[in-house]
Amino acid sequence: MSKDYYNILGVSKSASKEEVKKAFREKAHLFHPDKKGGDEKKFKEINEAYQVLGNDEKRKQYDQFGTTFEAQGGFGGGMNWEDIMRQARGGGATYSNVDFGDLGDLGDILGDLFGGGFSAGGGSVFGGGFGSSRNRNRTQTRGRDLEINITLEFKEAVFGVKKIIELHKLATCEKCNGSGAESGSRTVTCKACGGQGKVRGVQRTILGNVATVAICQDCLGEGKVHEKKCAKCEGQGRIKEKKDIEIKIPAGVDDGTTLKMTGEGEAGLRGARTGDLYIHLHVKPDPYFRRENDNILTREEINFSLAALGGEIEIKTIDGKVSLKIPAGTPSGKVFVLRGKGVPHFQHHGSGDHLVQIEVKTPGHLTKRQKELLEELGEEGI
Repeated sequence: MSKDYYNILGVSKSASKEEVKKAFREKAHLFHPDKKGGDEKKFKEINEAYQVLGNDEKRKQYDQFGTTFEAQGGFGGGMNWEDIMRQARGGGATYSNVDFGDLGDLGDILGDLFGGGFSAGGGSVFGGGFGSSRNRNRTQTRGRDLEINITLEFKEAVFGVKKIIELHKLATCEKCNGSGAESGSRTVTCKACGGQGKVRGVQRTILGNVATVAICQDCLGEGKVHEKKCAKCEGQGRIKEKKDIEIKIPAGVDDGTTLKMTGEGEAGLRGARTGDLYIHLHVKPDPYFRRENDNILTREEINFSLAALGGEIEIKTIDGKVSLKIPAGTPSGKVFVLRGKGVPHFQHHGSGDHLVQIEVKTPGHLTKRQKELLEELGEEGI
């Protein structure tokens, strides 16, 4: 009977390659026979389904013919999961003739399941062990990135400001200039790895004992070390220290802006590249000014007579006070635009505008004389 590989993996026929891979990962975690509650039969079945649906050519053939040409070797080529299991448990099988087709990413999947970069039993299953080449021979010596938060006053964000902050971080050792070696020290072959840059070991996993290959931590994969380590940093090339850093906050930054200072993170091991510093900015609100993008918004109240007859009022802007002309007959809600009086554009020339919304104030308590005058105006149709 033809097998429904899509149903086995629980995906639709239109599923993408990534969706197929994701489904295989989830089911492999669920049914692996060395896991409690696992099911070897189902595990082999989903593995068989993934061999086909994870391979573009085989999937095309399967969609056209189903599993009817399986007996002629259409899907063979053939990774036998029982062989891999036997290999992982120490059976010593080898796979020089195994064709993995387009399933090179299966190593990545199994690396996720059982730990990265390993080879099973007495030989390598995928040439260099489970896990793709991008997961092997990687030396994480670059300095760590750092993150800090800085709170700014409203006008500090508008006009820019300089801040001095104190950081405690790993910095380049001044004695050895980051090399990790004493002055005049010779370079010799690393004893820990015999100059290979890698060390081998055995790791217990749900597949059994597996041979592991890892970067040598003594030489960081270089195969060579300095004969005498720097006495100050003990060969690390970096030491913990306190450092004052000046941060220049440019004009126009807004709440939530993140600035990056390249090379101001932690120093890398033995002269490796320094990490970066990320500054997250938080801006306090202002009681008078409201910011909308690079525009400043304010409200100004004027009395009825000024709105009707016109005149001038003094407006407070971020640059100081300016005079604003109010034309006769200005209605409540009218918005006046003061060009270029807003926030400087961040990392660009020019500035936003200052928008002033006029609110005509209706008097709540009138004197007798004011009432008389308003009644006279009312009689005049005003």
